[in-house]
Amino acid sequence: MASSKKNITIIGLCGGHRVGKTTLAAELARQSAFIFVPTQTSAVFLRHHLRPDMPLDFATRLWIQNEVLTDAQRLWQAQTQDFITDRTPLDFIAYTLADIQAQTPVEFAALTDYINRCFQATLQFFHQLILVQPGIPLVFETGKAALNQAYIEHLNILLLGLLHDERMQSHLMVIPRDMLSLQDRCDYILSHFTTVTSTIED
Repeated sequence: MASSKKNITIIGLCGGHRVGKTTLAAELARQSAFIFVPTQTSAVFLRHHLRPDMPLDFATRLWIQNEVLTDAQRLWQAQTQDFITDRTPLDFIAYTLADIQAQTPVEFAALTDYINRCFQATLQFFHQLILVQPGIPLVFETGKAALNQAYIEHLNILLLGLLHDERMQSHLMVIPRDMLSLQDRCDYILSHFTTVTSTIED
């Protein structure tokens, strides 16, 4: 079957867990012409009898992160209109890197391949990435990643670095740390948003 092209605008919110990405994405969709397409990271873990909050050896972590990316790509590929989503491939890189300590055994070639996959997916789907930084009160939710303020800060700093990697070509926006009101965040994004269109091949 011949391929067809879809010209749609895609916004990706990135950031650590429990910083308000999903709530913000849903509210932005309500106030704009975008639809909200939530990612299904927890569902991918559960499908493989894992949980985002459970300790994993790094080989398993890298394997499940590849599954998460593949699932997200299928989801984004299937869209036919402008959308906003609450996870990006840069989030997937950050969570993977955050599991590495000085003594962690890592197959570096496999890690590099995964990181390259994530950057390629970012370039394919996203032209506008928005970092949602920590600051709102943390609320526990069963099955989510560790509710650890220092860990969330670690992820945020990793993402700040990834957003400025030379492989990035997307428009970038960082919501100020002290901007915690949901409406203030929406207003900031909508007033600074750069309209771009991503061409996706079926």
